[in-house]
Amino acid sequence: MARIKEARAAVAEVIHGQETVITEVLVTLLSGGHALLIGLPGLGKTRLAQTLGVVLGLEDKRVQFTPDLMPADILGSEVLEETPEGRRGFRFLPGPVFCQLLLADEINRASPRTQSALLQSMQERQVSVAGLAHDLPRPFHVLATQNPIEQEGTYPLPEAQLDRFLTQVNVGYPDEAAERRMLATTTGASEIRPRPVMAAADLLAAQALVRRVPVGEAVVQAILTLVRAGRPDSSPLRDIRDLVAWGPGPRASQSLALAARARALLDGRTAPDIEDVIALAPPVLRHRMALTFSARADGVPMAQVIERLTRLIA
Repeated sequence: MARIKEARAAVAEVIHGQETVITEVLVTLLSGGHALLIGLPGLGKTRLAQTLGVVLGLEDKRVQFTPDLMPADILGSEVLEETPEGRRGFRFLPGPVFCQLLLADEINRASPRTQSALLQSMQERQVSVAGLAHDLPRPFHVLATQNPIEQEGTYPLPEAQLDRFLTQVNVGYPDEAAERRMLATTTGASEIRPRPVMAAADLLAAQALVRRVPVGEAVVQAILTLVRAGRPDSSPLRDIRDLVAWGPGPRASQSLALAARARALLDGRTAPDIEDVIALAPPVLRHRMALTFSARADGVPMAQVIERLTRLIA
C-alpha cells in the first residue's frame, strides 16, 4: 500500500492540479480496467498517460487515431516470408497494441471499424489475426483520450465500446496555484521528469490484492440500489424515468465494486465504504447512461442525474 501511495505522489510531481483525475485513473488501473479521458487539448492527458507508464514501470506505446488508421495498424498483420532454402510462410508482426499501457490518442477520430479492433483486446486481453489468437502482455490497459469540443470528422464511440471502459475521467482546468507551479516547472531550463516507483509485477500484485479486499453488505446494497435506480424501466424515481433513455448494466455494478475496493486501498483503508461508491459514481456511470431527447433539449447535465441517484444512498 505504501508503494501505491508513493506512485500517486510521483505522478502528482509531474501532473499539477489534477489530483482527482490522478486518483480516478490510478483506481482504474488498480481495478484492472481501462479509462477514457475526456478533456480539451493541452490539459495533460497524453502527458498523464506517459507519466503513468514510467511511474508504474509499464511498457507504454502511443497510437494517434486518424480517419485513415486501419485495424492492422493497431493489432499487427501477417507477412509472407521466404527462407534462404526457398520455403515460404507467414509470420505475425505484432502491432502497437502489444504493450502494457496503450495510449489511444483521440480515439474518436478513427472509423468504427478501427475502433472495434480494440474491443477484443480490451475485454479478452488477446487479439485474433488470420484465425489465430495472440495473447497480450500482462498487465494490459488502454487509456483513450477524446476532445469534447471538436466533433467535426469524428466517429462517436459505440455504446458497446464505451461500456468496456471502467471509468470516464473528465479532465478540467487546473486552479491558479497549480497553473503557477506548472509554469515554474515546465518553462525553465530543466523540467521535472517522472521517476519509476513500481514495476509491472507490483501492479499485478496490487490488482490481485484489490480483489481480496472485503466488501460489506451495506456497500454491496448501496451499489445495487444506485445502479438499478439508474435504469428507467425499474427505477423508483420518476424524474429518472423521465430523464434517462437507457441506464447502466451489470458491468457498472462490477466496476463500482472493484473501483471502491481500489479507492479504499489507495487511501490506506482495509475495506471500502459508501463514500467510495458516491465518489466513484460519476466516472463509472456517466458513459453508461443516455439522456432522453427531451432531457437533452432542456439542457439537463448527466452530472445532475447521477447526483440525484447518489442521494438515494448518501
